[in-house]
Amino acid sequence: MTVGLERLEEALPAMTRWRVPGGRAVDWAVLEAALGTALPSDFRALAEAYPVLVVDDFLSVSVPTPGAERAWASGRRDDEILGDLYEMGDTADYVPYPRPGGLIGWASSFCGDDFYWRTSPADPDAWPVVVRTDNADWIEFPVGAVAFLAGVYGRTLDVPGMPRNFPSASPQVLGLSDDVD
Repeated sequence: MTVGLERLEEALPAMTRWRVPGGRAVDWAVLEAALGTALPSDFRALAEAYPVLVVDDFLSVSVPTPGAERAWASGRRDDEILGDLYEMGDTADYVPYPRPGGLIGWASSFCGDDFYWRTSPADPDAWPVVVRTDNADWIEFPVGAVAFLAGVYGRTLDVPGMPRNFPSASPQVLGLSDDVD
């Protein structure tokens, strides 16, 4: 079951000031052709409604920028850090995308935590979230990205290994503009 943006916005009301009226017009056909897979519908809804979001100067949620979809896809396919961890045997049996069931990153913390989808099963809306903490712990959650964020910021989902003040009592949100100078 896909959790809608409404639940995330209730859990993280500071994000709503960054909602883009009329949507952002991401070219999903270009992005998904470059990536080689469809993406979960909850994430697509988030990316259409919001730019890149930074929560509490800690968590950055990476969404594609209209006009730069190929670059976003390339960054997911060529995740050098995940590739290096895999080569060193430090991925707890997870594999990088585009290997079958491989991980695709969608967020990271400024402390070294990474947030992925495991691209299995075949239906992107059923992909679980996988977190690699800065302590090198791997934790899988049977929810999508929006449900994960709603659970974390709604305080119904605990992520072991995160800092004590995560999430903060009143999370602040910064939206990064799509405008390129």
